[in-house]
Amino acid sequence: MRAEAGFFERVYRLVEQVPPGRVATYGQIAALLGVPRGARAVGWALRALPERRAPTVPWHRVVGAGGRISPRAGGGPAAQRRRLRAEGVRFLGKGVDLDRHGLLQGLP
Repeated sequence: MRAEAGFFERVYRLVEQVPPGRVATYGQIAALLGVPRGARAVGWALRALPERRAPTVPWHRVVGAGGRISPRAGGGPAAQRRRLRAEGVRFLGKGVDLDRHGLLQGLP
């Protein structure tokens, strides 16, 4: 469990660095953490985000491959889209315009 907690904390610290109006994909975050096939684990970390960390970790700036908002139960997808739009992020169809708002072009 300790290794998982360490990985989750590393995810949170990296996501904290994504500036307003920009997004990164789960895969990009994983690659930057040295876990190139760890996109799903990044998703697990963000899903387990403790309430005390939520105000400082902009989870809404992490999207699926191709800029997609990941489906999940509850109002999360709508809240994510709303928060991104409030930061000026534009959508092309159902996904974020990664050419315009992607933070890490050239990474998976």
